[in-house]
Parts: sequence; C-alpha cells; structure tokens
Amino acid sequence: MAKGIWIVAEQRDGALRKVSYELASAARKLADQLGEDVGAVLLGGPGVEGLAGQLAKYGVDKVYVAENAAFEPYTTDAHSLAITTVVKAKDPSILLLAASAQGKDLSARLVGKLATGMATDCTDLKIADGKLVAVRPMYAGKCYGEIVVSGSPQMASLRPNVFPLAENAKAGAIEKFDPSLDPAKLQTKVLEVMKETGGSIDVSEANIIVSGGRGMKGPENYGMLEELAGLLKGAVGASRAAVDAGWRPLKDQVGQTGKTVAPNLYIACGISGAIQHLAGMSSSKYIVAVNKDPEAPIFAKADYGIVDDLFKVVPEITKEAKKLLAE
Repeated sequence: MAKGIWIVAEQRDGALRKVSYELASAARKLADQLGEDVGAVLLGGPGVEGLAGQLAKYGVDKVYVAENAAFEPYTTDAHSLAITTVVKAKDPSILLLAASAQGKDLSARLVGKLATGMATDCTDLKIADGKLVAVRPMYAGKCYGEIVVSGSPQMASLRPNVFPLAENAKAGAIEKFDPSLDPAKLQTKVLEVMKETGGSIDVSEANIIVSGGRGMKGPENYGMLEELAGLLKGAVGASRAAVDAGWRPLKDQVGQTGKTVAPNLYIACGISGAIQHLAGMSSSKYIVAVNKDPEAPIFAKADYGIVDDLFKVVPEITKEAKKLLAE
C-alpha cells in the first residue's frame, strides 16, 4: 500500500534552492495530518549527501540520496530515470515537485514514466478523505480549481514563494540508492553552461521584485529600477512587452508566458496590468503600482497605487529608501 509524502529536492551548484525547503514544509504539514513520514529524493554529484541535514530541519524524516556525475549539471533523462527507480521501489502515496523551470521539465517526464496524473503550479494543498486535494489557479488566475489525482503516486508541483517555510526538525536519515543508470539510455549531455555574471537574484526566488513595463520607454531607463532593487536586496522583473521590445532579457519576464512569482513585495512601474501579467504575479503578498493612467488594470490588483509619472515617483521612493536604510 502506497504510503509516505515525498518531495524532489532541487539543488544547483551544490546548494539547495529555497523552494526545496518550501516543499519540505508543505509535505510535513500533509504528513502530520495523515500520520505518515516525509521522504526527499536528493540527486547530485559526489558530496551532495552533505545537503541532507538541511532538509531535515524542515521536517524530512528520510532522504534518499543518489550521487553520480551524470546528475551534474541537470538533465531530464538522468534525473527522471533515477527518481522513477526509487519511487517505484518505495511506493510513496504523494510526490511533490517545484513549479520551477527544472521542476516543470522533470515532472512532465515523471508523470509519463510513473503512469499517473499531476496538478501543476499549485498554490494550496489539503487532505480530504485521505486523498490529496491540490488547489491551482485557472484561466489566468480568474478562478481556482481543486484537483484530485486518481493515480498513484498523486503528483503536484508547487508555485515557488507561496508555501511558507516552517522549521520542524526531524531525523533526516540518509538512505543511499543506486539508480543503475544505463549510459545508453542517457540521450542528452550538457556540453557547456554559460552563466551571466553579476550575481543578480532570480526573480522566481526573490522576496522583493521591482518590475518595469512599456512605460519605462526604453532599456536605458531600467537603471533606476536596478538601483531601487539593489537597495531593497531584490530583483528586477519585466513585462512581456518590455522583453519583446528587447529592453530586458527573457529571464526577467514575469507573467503567464514568463515566470510565475510570489514575492512579499512587487513594485510594478509602468505596467498596465494585462491579464497575462497579472497571472504571473497576483500571488504577491503586497503589490505597489506606479502608473500615470488611473484606469490601468494593475490598480485593481494593487494594495497601494500611485497615479503619477514613474520617472518622478521611482527616484523619490529610492531617496526615501536610502534614508530609511541609513537610520
């Protein structure tokens, strides 16, 4: 009988991503309701076992670890083969992943290999009649659906920055497994990884995002947003219109066709608030909108709205932020 709430921990360059702790916290909450244990699958190169203790802090009872050079950097086929092997052997009832770029790629392959179903981009989870009920936004956030997967394991991917972190120390016992990777079945290989320099924060993991749209008028004006974001230790985002115009890189795009974010603070500058953009950021805890058009749809979602020229408002916000931080 299937039993246990499992997560797939996500790590990059030898460090666990924040969403892995969110997954563990959410799994612990479900496990306590069902009286079950929390397991985590952790894959990586030699030495990744050392990260297991960090997962234990957030409620993981057992960490299933596989170390292999084929897991670094990430490839869909190596990870999906390994996870499928251990999931089929241990038979957990629920398997949770992140709705991150890696998680979306990996979960799609796992669903096929495990012959089950999955609820994607979930913003809430609950238990009803002993089964997982996943809540996710639908129709660009116009409504929410409750999804119950009939297959086993029940799978769901969780939207980053939505599920709160909750420390709940458990044993975090380590069980190593050998996925017996067949090189002949690994059809992809990463030859080179090219990274941008500068150490900017990924918008999908940022607690504060300062985002700009068509109202920025050109790429040369994003410096003011970068300055404000730097002061607040946040990230710079962009609407699709700004990205399509070539003002910002695709990695900064927030929205239905970009990244879904849920920071504590989202400052939208010169963004009208098309439904596709709102779908990607409406889960933010606090939304501040700066737009000179009082009829802009973004104001319907904003907690605080400033109807004025952003080129006057943003420098004033930056000035005040500097004063407060200096105190």
